[in-house]
Amino acid sequence: MIKFKLNKKAVEVDVPDDTPLLWVLRDELGLTGTKFGCGIAQCGACTVHVNGQARRSCVTPISTLDGSEVTTIEGLPASAGLGEGEFHPVQTAWIEAQAPQCGYCQSGQIMQAVALLAESPEPTDEEITAGMAGNLCRCMAYIRIRKAIKLASASQTGGGNS
Repeated sequence: MIKFKLNKKAVEVDVPDDTPLLWVLRDELGLTGTKFGCGIAQCGACTVHVNGQARRSCVTPISTLDGSEVTTIEGLPASAGLGEGEFHPVQTAWIEAQAPQCGYCQSGQIMQAVALLAESPEPTDEEITAGMAGNLCRCMAYIRIRKAIKLASASQTGGGNS
């Protein structure tokens, strides 16, 4: 039995130790916002936060999470102290910048962007490129994703990075 916090709530799962977190989230816990992309940690569609750090859930064995805190796209607003029905500042910026095209990769992109902004609240273009490099977008919406990150940065810091 693996016990961890998921989106600020205690959960227990009884699955084989090598089950990837992605499948526990989607199949056992019914949280389908985290997407399956490649299954080998190369595309970023499955990105979640584990103890505040971006992690690829498709290759994270559930056995490594006992006692951890996991945040998915569904729990992102609560992780920022926001109430139900509210959006995290990065989600708001994503909407404002019209970042998604097909939208499939966007939950992973947003989770990676939140981690990037936690590390570098006012990232340069180079830092955004480096910080988001492992998250792929088939629609090539990278310009809008960069714009959304800059909008989120400006809204969080009050700065003028947009």
